[in-house]
Amino acid sequence: MPPALTGGPSTPYGCQLLGITTGTSCDTPANEAALMKMNIEPIGLPADYYKYLLTGGTGQTSNIPDARIAYNGHDARHLQPGPFQITSKTFPYDAYAASPVHRFYQMWQQLDCDAAAADRENGWGCKSDLFPWVEVTIGAGSNGAAQPAGFTDTSTGEGSTSMGFYNMQQGDAPYLKALADTYSMSDNYHQAVKGGTGANHIMLGTGDAMWFSDGNGNPKEPPVNPLNPNAPGTPLPGHTNALSEVENPNPQPGTNNYYTQDGYGGGSGSPTATSPHANYGGGSYVNCSDDGQPGVSAVRNYLKALPNKVDPNCEKGHYYLVNNYNPGYFGDGSNAYTDTNSNNYVYTIPPSDVRTIGDALIDKGVSWAYYGDQWNAYLQDPYQLQYNSGQDEYCNICNFEQYATSIMTNPAVRTAHLKDTADFYAGIKSGQLPAVSYVKPSGWVDGHPNSSKLNLFEGFVKEIVDGVKANPKLWADTAILVTFDEGGGYWDSGYVQPLDFFGDGTRIPMIAVSKFSTGGHISHSYTDHVSVAKFIEANWGLKPITHRSRDNLPNPLTENNPYIPVNSPAIGDLMDLFDFDN
Repeated sequence: MPPALTGGPSTPYGCQLLGITTGTSCDTPANEAALMKMNIEPIGLPADYYKYLLTGGTGQTSNIPDARIAYNGHDARHLQPGPFQITSKTFPYDAYAASPVHRFYQMWQQLDCDAAAADRENGWGCKSDLFPWVEVTIGAGSNGAAQPAGFTDTSTGEGSTSMGFYNMQQGDAPYLKALADTYSMSDNYHQAVKGGTGANHIMLGTGDAMWFSDGNGNPKEPPVNPLNPNAPGTPLPGHTNALSEVENPNPQPGTNNYYTQDGYGGGSGSPTATSPHANYGGGSYVNCSDDGQPGVSAVRNYLKALPNKVDPNCEKGHYYLVNNYNPGYFGDGSNAYTDTNSNNYVYTIPPSDVRTIGDALIDKGVSWAYYGDQWNAYLQDPYQLQYNSGQDEYCNICNFEQYATSIMTNPAVRTAHLKDTADFYAGIKSGQLPAVSYVKPSGWVDGHPNSSKLNLFEGFVKEIVDGVKANPKLWADTAILVTFDEGGGYWDSGYVQPLDFFGDGTRIPMIAVSKFSTGGHISHSYTDHVSVAKFIEANWGLKPITHRSRDNLPNPLTENNPYIPVNSPAIGDLMDLFDFDN
């Protein structure tokens, strides 16, 4: 095992906001009160959870072997091969932890799939044995820059982070465990796309992947410019920029697995950036209809060689977004892709006409809203300059409706359906919520390793659950579905069903909280993020979002193994988490 490395702030983010720059904790009653007055999370955290914004700093520099890790008598430099528990006497549950890689081709590699090893009983033929290897050979991407000199198994800053786990049987994640014990949970629910936050939120809201266009609904090739790996911020002669937005997971010459082109985008991201600091790379699109594209044939050949042949579901000439890019619209409906303000971000997908669950609900006359934590602040600060100066952050890549022309260019629709979590909590108190609500926490409380902590996400969920249960009118007919956007890149022992070119990915939590889901029931039926759309469609009588969206797949049928559908590809509709007859 490579060493397990540090990640997250040396001093907690809440302390830093108070001007405290040293120490692993600054939790005092006075500091908690001061932080609450700053309105970081004015409604979205219970009062007794504010302290967790002030605790858990690493006390170390980033990307070094983590001195807090101790597992089975081994420190971070000498871990035995296999999973290791993150928490210990020296690594408390409320501490910040490192973030593993969670990108598209990296996850395909990590799963290490061979169709020849698949059969009706195991269904996929994947070993899941390359997680740390991918972390230390390429990690979160290079954007086409050359591999650094003296490259080692700590250079990517990830080490064996992916093999860490939290132990709920020993006290980790106590609130989520209490929910699972009291209500219903799935142990076979999956992130819908291999990779990270943006692509998974898009799939949650559309049942599909989005693709690069001319902004008017026509497919187009993204920028693909050559670059000099040793000077990537200097465009080559004859080229106005060094943007190269198509993935190429083939290794750079002379490297083990250092991708030719992959990443979130190099440089400042500003439209006004110039040589030698021009923006470069940014490989996040894939034309998966073309076997000649880098990396594509390996996946397509695997899918078509499976016992149940799987359609990649890739339309000709479409370059699909498989990682994180900003949405094509700002919150006020203006075009973010064409905006040339120096504070804007060039790694932005053009406006999309891919149909969303919001469109489907509007057509059916079902009320709905997307509630984004910090949305109101984002409307006043679309370039998130406050976040860049150390404030909390609204997640623009998480709002799947913010990509959609049909929603964002209609002021009446946009303002009626896109709201702040403050509006959601007001609706809980009044008992006036739409039929369907999507609620997304901010960057500091979403539980993402490095930038947040799981106990802060638990507090966010608790505030919602307690509020709904306190309102008898809402509790009588409300179901709260609690899940993550993706697994964060952590290794998982579970089966992953091949559904199309894009996914699925590893398992993530799904807990259903309602008066109809009590009793600690565990569902084994195979589900993923698109199952949420299937649940909505089943409950309100909607048709699938489009002719090609994943909600067209059948519900799973199983034989000897309850986890693996014999009619693959198939995903459930979550209805078995509930008992509506009692």
